[in-house]
Amino acid sequence: MSLRSRVIATRDPADGGPGTATPADRDEGLVAVYRTKLLEEIDLAEMSTLQAAERRVRLERVLGHIISREGPVLSSTERTQLIRRVVDEALGLGILEPLLADASITEIMVNGPDSIFVERAGRVEQLPLRFTSSEQLMQTIERIVSTVNRRVDESNPMVDARLPTGERVNVIIPPLSLTGATLTIRRFPRAYSLAELLEIGSLDEHMLMFLAACVRARFNIIVSGGTGSGKTTLLNALSALIPPHERIITIEDSAELQLQQDHVIRLESRPANVEGKGQITIRDLVRNSLRMRPDRIIVGEVRGGETLDMLQAMSTGHDGSLATVHANTAEDALTRLQTLGSMSEVDVPFEALRDQINSAVDILIQLTRAADGSRRITEIALLLSHGREQFRIATATRFVAQPYVSGATDDEIRRVRGYYEHLPLPRLLADRLYVAGEAVPPAFGVVESVDVLNTREATG
Repeated sequence: MSLRSRVIATRDPADGGPGTATPADRDEGLVAVYRTKLLEEIDLAEMSTLQAAERRVRLERVLGHIISREGPVLSSTERTQLIRRVVDEALGLGILEPLLADASITEIMVNGPDSIFVERAGRVEQLPLRFTSSEQLMQTIERIVSTVNRRVDESNPMVDARLPTGERVNVIIPPLSLTGATLTIRRFPRAYSLAELLEIGSLDEHMLMFLAACVRARFNIIVSGGTGSGKTTLLNALSALIPPHERIITIEDSAELQLQQDHVIRLESRPANVEGKGQITIRDLVRNSLRMRPDRIIVGEVRGGETLDMLQAMSTGHDGSLATVHANTAEDALTRLQTLGSMSEVDVPFEALRDQINSAVDILIQLTRAADGSRRITEIALLLSHGREQFRIATATRFVAQPYVSGATDDEIRRVRGYYEHLPLPRLLADRLYVAGEAVPPAFGVVESVDVLNTREATG
């Protein structure tokens, strides 16, 4: 997905030329000269009436005529590179355009004009690209944020927004950023199905059967994990198991979920405008969603006082809801839910919050991004505690990493290997599945007494 639908730039070429896209590119001065010639020859009023793709075609044609008429003599490859770079500068985002056109890149991180990193397949790498100046980087940033009617300057040095083309953009500039203007563009991958996640090793077939049964049986599920661990990807895959006749309301900070059902209402929070007014928070949306007759509520991420409203919804008739939270373990997820719930303006004792969580949450799914960049479920945990007692959880599935064998190659050493271990489910949970018409996968089994389970407590 590209960000090419931008208005024509009318800045003075003396403000700085584009960055170097590759070591083989022509001199920056050549690009600046032809950008100036192009802007002098086109009719901006006419260009504004064209669609984005038409603008690009028109500019490439005009620039081709200019180069043919005035030189220099270039090879076919050099000519194509020059035309692309000049048009990218005039119409798009300069050196970022090829990165945005690369579907394998999931995140672009610009740490000042001289440092650009990208993430591919879970691995971060630095690219031999740079902006020619801090001014050029700022011009690119201003062009990006202008598409969402935002501005960035010393009085408003931070911007966090979702672009019309779907990418999430975060900008922070000096004086808050000491390394220069910083730009982070996160591109969301296509929606993966559970079958596809099975193929890439994020879970196994027994876990798929169990999670599918839990979603259809309307268990309340919390997906937890660190940044970039695949929480939204899994949440989206799980949501595909919700029956098509149910009314689903999704609530997100930046819309990422891509549900395929027909009866879906998508809500997205809104930041304050430049005057500091008009903010609509996740909590506002959660509260409003309860008046919209939802069968299921899906919250992209709970991160504040809305956690209390979400927990109350889960425990008062909105079974089968899903949400994500940032946490490194299942125990951390519970304590974080408790902490976030206390951030609402309602003064609720921790013991009462523990009661809410014990009543609302059924399943915790822990995701981890491994050192080799792979993302997988590392634990499925069951919340067994009741009332105000301490959180007590039992593992239903866990990933067991295997040590490397001697003589392994470097690639084999970098790859995380292991297997999934499946443990028995308590009779109470199994009965809930049976009542809903779902079966317990044979790999798990059932135990009659909770006391024989390998339970553990989480502080909170």
